[in-house]
Amino acid sequence: MSYQLDESDLALLRETGVSEPDIAHCVKVAEKALEIAERTGAALDLELVGRGALFHDLGKAKTHEIEHGRIGAELGVRLGLPQPILAIMEKHIRGGLTAEEATELGLPVKDYTLRTLEERIVITADRLVDIITDTNQIVSSEEEAEARFEEILANNIRYGKNARTLERYLGYHREVQALIRGASNDRKPSRIP
Repeated sequence: MSYQLDESDLALLRETGVSEPDIAHCVKVAEKALEIAERTGAALDLELVGRGALFHDLGKAKTHEIEHGRIGAELGVRLGLPQPILAIMEKHIRGGLTAEEATELGLPVKDYTLRTLEERIVITADRLVDIITDTNQIVSSEEEAEARFEEILANNIRYGKNARTLERYLGYHREVQALIRGASNDRKPSRIP
């Protein structure tokens, strides 16, 4: 079963004041997250993946600073978005901060750890889209971005941020890639001797 992005959700982003470039980014992240989710073969809530990815940067209607996740979740409450989507919005900053990291960054002290596979797929897609759409043209294709993900994050501070964040991103990527490989192996026809 697949999930299609809803025009009414795009309208909500516009009505809230999210810029067209930020909406384009959110749409790309949602499309990439849905593609990844389907490739894993895992039993996932594809609506949560799609809508969580689409709304993850809602807070950029007010700021592009680090608190845009928290602000986006607050806006999402007013829009009546479901709690699992609000969680993705609030926790996507740096791939799910610990309470200690939140304190260091001046965010409300709480655990922002990504707990669900849906959340981890959205943040993986967000990083991939950033790499794919980088104006410095780091990669020439989506496939190359996935294949070189670890190298690119390790060598570009703007993607990896710091050692703790980098390890989280790499862990999510490895988890997702292992699921994709497993699903791919499950789809291969068995050889008959």
